[in-house]
Amino acid sequence: METSPSDVLVVGATGSVGRLAVEESLRRGHRTRALVRSSRRARDLPADAHVVVGDLTRAETLAEAVDGVDGVVFTHGSHGGARDAELVDYGAVRNVLQALGDRPARIALMTSIGVTRHRPALDWKRRGERLVRASGRPYTIVRPGWFGYNDPDELSLVMLQGDHRQSGTPADGVISRRQIAQVLVDGLTSPAAERKTLELVAERGPAPADLDPLFATLRTDTQGELDAVLDPDNMPLSQEPDTVQQDLASLGHRA
Repeated sequence: METSPSDVLVVGATGSVGRLAVEESLRRGHRTRALVRSSRRARDLPADAHVVVGDLTRAETLAEAVDGVDGVVFTHGSHGGARDAELVDYGAVRNVLQALGDRPARIALMTSIGVTRHRPALDWKRRGERLVRASGRPYTIVRPGWFGYNDPDELSLVMLQGDHRQSGTPADGVISRRQIAQVLVDGLTSPAAERKTLELVAERGPAPADLDPLFATLRTDTQGELDAVLDPDNMPLSQEPDTVQQDLASLGHRA
């Protein structure tokens, strides 16, 4: 049975996936907030979206954005470089979770296929995933393949686990932005998607009408673990920056 958040916040709402996530959330009947850095950036968003202004790098600016929400879709992303990734890819997740406090909210987080392949920017995305798992909240973490490289007939979704595709090229898999948005929003309501981490790609064939059977085939992440159930054990917590360890501890994780 579906459980349906009624108030959804989309983080990264003016991005290429974020705009579509706002549309999809509204289509599903959710009251939808779009977090933007300035109201000027919201001109292309649907009129039914409630625009809230906040700075992802400053938790104290996010109180209005998270007030009363019961679902959060993260579609944000940095533009390259380890420092930018730390501030945005990781920092946005930390700051939204901090702003939420004790409010219950289900999380759908977009990161990237190949996220466990050690690269400075990817490491910060993976740390963002760890924050979500450590928070104890219900979640779905989606690691999409290469955005927009799919042909028009490549719409048959494939959900993978273990993050084995790490060439860093479209050979790892392709996916449409609209289908990423659909999977993220569906992750907020599907019991079969809860505590699942997946790589998302598409192959030739029609789009599935129902995502629950795909979610149901996936293994559930182990409660209390920082990484996904089949991920490689290649980023020891003891070697993580002190600030990251402190952030995880503040969310209740015990090493």
